[in-house]
Amino acid sequence: MNQETRLKKAHIALMKHPETALYSGVIMMGESKVVDDCPTAYTDGMNKMYGREFISKLSDEELRALILHENLHVALKHIQRFKAEWKEDPQLCNASADYVVNDVICNLADKTFLKLPKGGLYDEKYHDWSVREVMNDLRQKKDEDGQQPESSMDEHGFDDEVTDENGQPMTAEQQEQLSGQIDRALREGSILAGRMGGSVPRQITKLLAPKVDWKDVLREFITSHMRGTDEYTWRRYNKRLVANDIYMPSVEDEAVGELTIAVDTSASIGERELNAFSSELVSICSVTVPEKIRVLWWDTEVHGEQEFLPHQYDMINKLLKPKGGGGTEINCVTDYINKHQINSEAIIVFTDGHFFNKPEWNISTPTLFVSTESEEYIPDNCKVVKQELEPDMVSG
Repeated sequence: MNQETRLKKAHIALMKHPETALYSGVIMMGESKVVDDCPTAYTDGMNKMYGREFISKLSDEELRALILHENLHVALKHIQRFKAEWKEDPQLCNASADYVVNDVICNLADKTFLKLPKGGLYDEKYHDWSVREVMNDLRQKKDEDGQQPESSMDEHGFDDEVTDENGQPMTAEQQEQLSGQIDRALREGSILAGRMGGSVPRQITKLLAPKVDWKDVLREFITSHMRGTDEYTWRRYNKRLVANDIYMPSVEDEAVGELTIAVDTSASIGERELNAFSSELVSICSVTVPEKIRVLWWDTEVHGEQEFLPHQYDMINKLLKPKGGGGTEINCVTDYINKHQINSEAIIVFTDGHFFNKPEWNISTPTLFVSTESEEYIPDNCKVVKQELEPDMVSG
């Protein structure tokens, strides 16, 4: 049996199995080819290529696992989402993404259907972890022990452009359409898997969760908690009525008070996150124009505090001076606010959400957590919204 035929048979087997039918639509997306110039296998985010010599040495169980491995990278949009991380450290990024997809494979109930090929990275410690969580853990090991991540069994196309059916690089608009196509394929696959008695892994469930425009949530939070009190004043007449010789008071909006912005500067926060945070801070200044904005820079402690007044808001992004770069201990923010008796009308915390445990947020001030990654450990008495980074911040 030639390798092209084996590939087709493996596809059919995966689409018929209750635990992998979920990925049927993703498997059918793009091209899936056996090629001679690939030492192992890879995907560019839609198309999947399998090295002829490599797969000829795999058992049917291993081939099915390899195919699911590549299609999970597509389903979880790893190639599109982590190009910047790949440019920074290819081996670390590759390994982190592999641990995540192999966790899904190794936790299927049917242990006879798939077998991870030799060289497949798996550690039960990383069960249900995100790519960034694995990446941070591997980076910490590398920094502390000089321990390099193991090499991946396959090659990802992080340095390649996702291509269309004509082999041309996809535009940003086409990639956005591809993202929607992947989501639709997984939703349809989840219905099929449910009918067949299969389940949907947590990583896919999180991916398909309803998307909320985090900027709308941020604006609504600010305006609802920072809005001034409208009062009438006879010091100025209503200009629209004066023209008709009607003299009525105008509305005077009292200035809003102080807003505290607590920015996570732990080691897991990179330049693109800080750029996103500062960009939104500029937007906040223009929306509310509070009497004062207090910015706290924190990781395991508050390393710096900056105060800004309205006349500085136009240039605030140039005045920001982030400090930190260590671990993450969100309790230092509440301790600092209580110790210095900071009285704000509202607090906004920008973070990636990677805390070691759920903190006690012992502050009555309305608080919104804007998290780029995890929402698992956000305090229950605070509002939380997931911040989706802009495409140019993701792809570098």
